[in-house]
Amino acid sequence: MMAAKTGSMLNLMEMARPDNLQKAQYETLAAFRYALRKFIHFSETAAQAVGSTPQQHQALLAIKGFPGRDQVTVGELAERLQLRHHSAVGLIDRLVTEKLVVRTPSKADRRQVMIQLTRRGEQILARLSTIHRTQLKRLGPELGLLLERLGCPDD
Repeated sequence: MMAAKTGSMLNLMEMARPDNLQKAQYETLAAFRYALRKFIHFSETAAQAVGSTPQQHQALLAIKGFPGRDQVTVGELAERLQLRHHSAVGLIDRLVTEKLVVRTPSKADRRQVMIQLTRRGEQILARLSTIHRTQLKRLGPELGLLLERLGCPDD
């Protein structure tokens, strides 16, 4: 699964035709990348401030934010976090140890295990999500302006 994604990225790179970008466009791309990196740093620091890791925060958000339900399979979580299955299992083990999630057998397919947030996991995610929304409101106008400045030509 991961190899296919890497392969499709290589295909995109091979198909890309170099544009004659101007210095200002490179500066805008760099500014956009910098703004994203600042947000990621903010997010990592916020997770650590509540006694979690950035990856644990991402997992909690992926579970709670999964479309249509509040629980996921191990495979779905691995896909959402772009991890290999065994890496997702290790992360889930740590989340269970921290009492942030629980595993339950699937009612639809007993071969599958469903992962769901605990009350503690919900509380930590709610705190983190509140401060992330505030930060995104601050960054939103800057990111929007940068995207507008990047304006890709229609092909």
